[in-house]
Amino acid sequence: MSYTVREIASALQAEAVGDVDHVIERLSEPADAGPADLALASNPKYADALTQGAPQAALLWDGADWEALGLKAAILPKRPRFAMSRLTTMMDPGQGFGTGIHPSAIIDKDADIASDVTIGPGAVVAAKAVIGPGSVIGPLCYVGYGAHLGANALLREHVSIGAHVRIGERFIAQPGARVGGDGFSFVTPEKGGVEAVRESLGDQGEAEGQPWARIASLGSVVIGDDVELGSNSAIDNGTIRPTRIGDRTKIDNIVHIGHNVIVGEDNLLCGQVGIAGSVVIGNFVVMAGQVGLADNITIGDRVVLGAASKVLSSVRPGKVMLGYPAIEMKTYLEGFKNTRRLPRVLREVAALKKAVFKSGDSD
Repeated sequence: MSYTVREIASALQAEAVGDVDHVIERLSEPADAGPADLALASNPKYADALTQGAPQAALLWDGADWEALGLKAAILPKRPRFAMSRLTTMMDPGQGFGTGIHPSAIIDKDADIASDVTIGPGAVVAAKAVIGPGSVIGPLCYVGYGAHLGANALLREHVSIGAHVRIGERFIAQPGARVGGDGFSFVTPEKGGVEAVRESLGDQGEAEGQPWARIASLGSVVIGDDVELGSNSAIDNGTIRPTRIGDRTKIDNIVHIGHNVIVGEDNLLCGQVGIAGSVVIGNFVVMAGQVGLADNITIGDRVVLGAASKVLSSVRPGKVMLGYPAIEMKTYLEGFKNTRRLPRVLREVAALKKAVFKSGDSD
């Protein structure tokens, strides 16, 4: 896979300068770049690293003096970080899954498979499943009964899509992702200690232990267009209505989304986020790593939840939260600063007490 500097710049809608016919075969860090590489030096802080490698072309920041950096050619996008999105897609060699349907794949005769779908070794597609055109089903994947995948889906190896799940176009699932497992829903025959604790916030009363009865999950999962799901993440079926994930939401590795959750559009859920059942999340929400949400709360549009925050109550739109329990980030950080000042304050108070008492003895 190779492109000229001109071709790459045209795809990025960026300015190309110098020898625009120079051929690029790979992307590279500046210090590791060779003559056929495009060095990625999108910020002036990477300029010195260019001299450690031997690049002849680089992707630079807007307005960079590329000739002074000793380059034959350069690409100058207005927003280099955003340009990386299209650039890395262009240069992605793929997973080598090949094309067509592998002889070892098991496909039910009642499955509906578009003519240009790729299905890898050991994959299983159940009856009534629908696989949209241009989709790639990787090795050892499972697509369940009546599941529906839109056009241009990409399931990496070991992805599991449960029965009746409906997924839009251009879905990407990384290795080990699971969609459509049952929700974690159990109930006791009589009101038990857990319910008492929820009401009292601490007192179990006289409730005795009881066995748990399983509540089946009938609601499946509905996922919009352009959604991505990270490795070993799981989205549970709803109990009666489906769990829903909105368009363009991106979900990182080891994220758990519980039953009946509704996630809006354009959200970013980072690694190890855990969302309990029946949570409603708005649009353009960002949850940093290890955020946890209690059940039955609402997170408004444009909320940002800092790393390791534990959210126990609903959050209004636009808020930035941090901590356990999560509070507004500016309040949390001010409290943290005050906590760090406490030893000094206590020493000063002790010194003042000593001075006051000493002064009283002298009287």
